[in-house]
Amino acid sequence: MSKQFKTFISQLSETNATLDYFTDFGKIKANINKISIKLNQLNYLIGKEDLKLAVEELFEENAKVFEVLDILIAVRKNKNAKTFNREGKIVQLDSYFETADKIYEFIKDTGLGEIFRNKNITNLVDYVFGVEVGLDTNARKNRGGENMSKAVSRIFDKAKIFYKKEVNSTDFPEITSLGADLKRFDFAIKTKVNTYLIETNFYNSGGSKLNEVARAYSDLAPKINQYDGYEFVWITDGQGWLSAKNKLEEAYNIIPSVYNLTTLENFVKRVINEKNINILVQI
Repeated sequence: MSKQFKTFISQLSETNATLDYFTDFGKIKANINKISIKLNQLNYLIGKEDLKLAVEELFEENAKVFEVLDILIAVRKNKNAKTFNREGKIVQLDSYFETADKIYEFIKDTGLGEIFRNKNITNLVDYVFGVEVGLDTNARKNRGGENMSKAVSRIFDKAKIFYKKEVNSTDFPEITSLGADLKRFDFAIKTKVNTYLIETNFYNSGGSKLNEVARAYSDLAPKINQYDGYEFVWITDGQGWLSAKNKLEEAYNIIPSVYNLTTLENFVKRVINEKNINILVQI
């Protein structure tokens, strides 16, 4: 392991999380607004002793309100969830919402019946808001990548560097080595010397994906760097790499321009020295 790479590894950040990383309240409010009318109508069931009768009454009034029952057990509609029914057969979860009898069976067997009768929930809109907060934690992994992109953007903005985000490989027809597959780069930066095509990512935890990413970029960089005036740049960080540092080191030795958030200032200085050009008017 080279001294330079040892330094690179030692600089990897524990986190790139900002306070808005933990919960996307904007998305949660939007999800709630889509179903709030139905949830308010379902509030009719809360506190009813004869829950079966209440379900039948509400079903007769508006059967569509029961379409949102799955979110009450923290299941999203697009997951096409399946379950064993009382007969031991696998059925779609949505199949419980077609008749009053099946709806009552769903409410009883999931445990919602007791929750409704005992008034452990007083308002389903507030309750589902909490469910949505819980489900939103699953999206944090995706926000880690978004946060890395934001962090890099802030560094570029502070240095007054012109860049374009989400740039397609088709914007550079002279690069034919990528084949017919469309490749989207996180950033593109142009100077009087080079056009830099940039990928960014951040990994809090390890896994096989890190090996795949390192391998993919090791393959991608030479395909771009063979063209005069073009260079691939990889900006990556996060201590997830500690579990895949052998693969990262291989990539580090193949790709001339690999940076983390600490060393990114070196790339910024390079861009400034080469006289940055507004790429938005170039492509």
